[in-house]
Amino acid sequence: MTGPIGVAIVFWLLAGKSWRLTAIWLALFGVGMALVVITKMAFMGWGIGVQSVDFAGLSGHAMRAAAVYPVVGFLITRSSPQWARQLGTAAGVVLAVLIAMSRVYVHDHSSSEAITGCILGLLVAAAFIWYASGEGHLALSRVLVVLCLPILLLAPHAEPIPAELWITKAALYLSGRDQPFTRASWHAPRPQLR
Repeated sequence: MTGPIGVAIVFWLLAGKSWRLTAIWLALFGVGMALVVITKMAFMGWGIGVQSVDFAGLSGHAMRAAAVYPVVGFLITRSSPQWARQLGTAAGVVLAVLIAMSRVYVHDHSSSEAITGCILGLLVAAAFIWYASGEGHLALSRVLVVLCLPILLLAPHAEPIPAELWITKAALYLSGRDQPFTRASWHAPRPQLR
């Protein structure tokens, strides 16, 4: 769901002829996603993680939610009074935190992975909102926002792309391993040196 919303943000900004903000959004969101991929590949390919806090890579779900939803709340309320913009942004933050918590609840991620992913996403959102707040001519088409809603409503029913599989294959290729590291690898007995 958050991937299509991230793309919708690009279209909203382009429709408002906000070229600079579009580039800033793409750069910030791209860096956030790159950090998620790098940390996951580092663990799967080389076992780089933090066993003591059960950290095997940033949560991509938490990062995307925290980057996207506050920005959507801000952009939708951009031409509203300040209290409405703050409320829209805060609602996005709350939704993002709930999504990060859900990743732990369904055992997709550890607390450390969900928290760090959420913090990274909130930093992406905060940086974008800071830049966008200084942009005087930001004009979003409310018609385009409404036209994007059916796409966003259908997105959860679409077949998800196998991103995790691609990341795993890339990690194995780059590391030269046959099997990825897993949390079970932390608990496997290590060979004794003689």
